[in-house]
Amino acid sequence: MPGKLTLVGTPIGNLGDISPRALRALEEADFIAAEDTRVTLRLLNHFDIKKPLVSYFEHNKYQSGDKILERILAGESCALVTDAGMPAVSDPGEELVALCARAGVGVTAVPGPSAVVTAVALSALPAGRFTFEGFLSTSGRSRQAHLDSLRGETRAMVFYEAPHKLARTLSDLAETLGAGRQVSLCRELTKLHEEVIRTTLGEAAARYASEQPRGEFVLVVAGAAESAEPRLSEAEALALVREYRDGGLSLKDAAKRAAAESGYSRNELYSKALK
Repeated sequence: MPGKLTLVGTPIGNLGDISPRALRALEEADFIAAEDTRVTLRLLNHFDIKKPLVSYFEHNKYQSGDKILERILAGESCALVTDAGMPAVSDPGEELVALCARAGVGVTAVPGPSAVVTAVALSALPAGRFTFEGFLSTSGRSRQAHLDSLRGETRAMVFYEAPHKLARTLSDLAETLGAGRQVSLCRELTKLHEEVIRTTLGEAAARYASEQPRGEFVLVVAGAAESAEPRLSEAEALALVREYRDGGLSLKDAAKRAAAESGYSRNELYSKALK
């Protein structure tokens, strides 16, 4: 009978945030797969847990994932952890979960601290709806494409960033989204020197152009203001409907898709297209 994979959320800074269920999951696992075994060993030693560790990180995830799956299929149970927070969310784990799911292996999760949710809660920005964007690509073309796709995003946007890349990211965000856009920079969350800086993208970019940032950052950027004006002319919007119809969509779906891109309502485009 195969074992199972358990995703275990670990503290993002303060060890006191680990849950009793997370500790039990680590104690009951046959082995633990870790992003950095040295980091996880310190965590295990702190709680006096002795378990075999295997390495599972970005650059060995395919080779290591196959070996982990073999052990699980042979009947062992594995707990997967990252250096901080939940596995598989901007951290190693996504491919291993998919691998286990395809093999019919049971996968469960022990929820834990989340830098995303913590930063959103502390941001003081409207964030009833938000989008998690993770790390921006360092590649020029894909990075700019990612930024361009967010120009009209009305939900709050959450980014992760390392200190040595923060200045460039703030500059790029200010240039693309506007220097006056509100942002909350959440630094060293749950740690001794936790800090939340609430300012604008322009002011933040200017500050860190000359100041050396320290610690890991989560950026919460306010969404764009809702626009009451259509972004395209009526003729252009209806041309989109025709294009999507020609591509095989139903009139209803074509009108819905064109409405999202043009600023017109779906019902309005649907009615005009019928005529």
